[in-house]
Amino acid sequence: MNSPATFVHWSIFDVTVANLVLVAVMVAIFGAALLLPFPKGRLVEAAAVTEPAAEAGLAGAAELPGDGTAGLWTARLRRRALRTLPPAKLLPDSQPAYVASWVYVFGAGALAALGMAVVSGFALALGGPDWWHYNPAGHFFNSLHLWSVELFMALLVIHLWGKFWMAAWRGRRTWTWVTGVVAFAASVVECFTGYLSQQNFDSQWIAASGKDAFNSVGAGAFFNVMNFGQMLMWHIVLIPIALTAIVGAHVLLVRVHGVSHPISAHDAEVTASGRPRRQAIAAADAAPWRGPGRRYDILREGTIAAAVVLALTLGLAAVLSSPDVPPVTIATWARVAPADFLATAASELNGTSETATYGPPYNNQDGSVQKLLFSPQTIPGVTQPVSAAQDFVLGPLAALAATDPAVAAPLAAYRAAPAAQQLKWATAYGSAVTNVKFAGGSPVVPAAADGPVPALMAGELTLARSGALDTDLLSQQPFYGTNFTKPLLFIEDGAYFSDQAQALGLTGSQWGVMNESGSYPGQPWLWLYTLWYQVPGWTNSANIDMIAVYMTGAATILLLAIPLIPGLRDIPRLIPVHKLIWRNWDDSPPQSDSAGTEQASPQNPDQVRS
Repeated sequence: MNSPATFVHWSIFDVTVANLVLVAVMVAIFGAALLLPFPKGRLVEAAAVTEPAAEAGLAGAAELPGDGTAGLWTARLRRRALRTLPPAKLLPDSQPAYVASWVYVFGAGALAALGMAVVSGFALALGGPDWWHYNPAGHFFNSLHLWSVELFMALLVIHLWGKFWMAAWRGRRTWTWVTGVVAFAASVVECFTGYLSQQNFDSQWIAASGKDAFNSVGAGAFFNVMNFGQMLMWHIVLIPIALTAIVGAHVLLVRVHGVSHPISAHDAEVTASGRPRRQAIAAADAAPWRGPGRRYDILREGTIAAAVVLALTLGLAAVLSSPDVPPVTIATWARVAPADFLATAASELNGTSETATYGPPYNNQDGSVQKLLFSPQTIPGVTQPVSAAQDFVLGPLAALAATDPAVAAPLAAYRAAPAAQQLKWATAYGSAVTNVKFAGGSPVVPAAADGPVPALMAGELTLARSGALDTDLLSQQPFYGTNFTKPLLFIEDGAYFSDQAQALGLTGSQWGVMNESGSYPGQPWLWLYTLWYQVPGWTNSANIDMIAVYMTGAATILLLAIPLIPGLRDIPRLIPVHKLIWRNWDDSPPQSDSAGTEQASPQNPDQVRS
């Protein structure tokens, strides 16, 4: 799996075979769920049996007579909760007969995979944020985490596909749909921060690439994707809390309102036409299901789903492991590509690098400021100040000068010169260094009017090769050295970093944000965001990051609003995929149980699976 990725090119698309395989498997699973017969169990009549109120969880009403509890907030809340969500709804033992398709199992499967991701995440947390890089047991738990997340996202997407073709928002279930879509969006952000928290090459590249999108809309001032410590805390604390709350709300809404009835199930019952007909059908869709039902063991289904997910993740982790390409450091860069390092350091010194001219949130320049009507990027201002010349070159050299006379004198001469003279020297060196040669590892730059700059750059190269420059750029921050903004900006300004990404298939033209190193599947759920960078006319736009963010945001809002948009919400009725999901659910006669009596659904067997 760690061999170089294989790509498929079509039109404006460049996709790795691994991602295509993953998506193809997802489509195949969804297709199989539509076509394979589902074990239906025994049918029962609609109203042959009614459960006692106490068994249904309605006994709370008995507390009303003068026992002193009627006015208590706790009693009121309990009674309201029991009315809204009695135990018979929360833990149902029956389901409508139409819940007889494999498409219904993906919600439970996604929950099981989410649980596996949480458990494997706990195991990773036991050893700290980096132990899995060098410990075999830690790497195995990281593999479990990777494949449980891949499985969770795949099942979640398939679940979303199924609910769309069911038009699952019908019958006053709009909020059920909305919470499901919000849970999917939160899951994408959760996975994204997880990738950033790895501190390997993939996380470096995603951070360096993704910063432009967040910066362009002003979010980078507060959500710094190159601060891996911040991303780790978002990943393990903030987003999981929100995601758990949203998923919990979604499941409870399913329990309260039940699963949507088959499309057209009530068409024959309504004789009106036009708007009254639509309103009558909507009311019938919202009412409790009165048709046939089947016995259903929700705990057994959950246990089976958990066992299947556990077996799959254990097998994938054991056989395929997980990728972990080491990160690029300034020391590695300076040793492997010293010419590129020197040229980049010169551009930092003369103020021509991308970082030196970037703009907010790093400095007050405008080289990378994006604007569509207005620029959100400039509103927060400079929140993560970076002075390329001082932070990347002069500051570290000042620390070296305290013990190295070969650097102290040139640095003093450079600082004593006027700013205009400093710029002339740095610019002259920047032109000459393109023809640098190396003798015994030391740089030999053609003669130029560059003053003390060659000596400074030789000292900078020595500092970088020793690893001290990496340490210096991280030690400029107090406490924990988890903010890699400065070293990553410096590394990104050079060509070596992008060359490595190109070799691993991670650049923008390769749909890199959604890819993973090697032949591992990455984040195919980010295809929509990555798509905008490939659209002709937008690809080379100076505002492409803003365009991608806005278009992705608009598409997400559109997905949320499907239940409210005429025409869009009618697609499942016009393209009848639902007929495969709900085929033949009502064509079997009721069957008798072992006592010879016909089984029947309870009064409200509508509350079953998510």
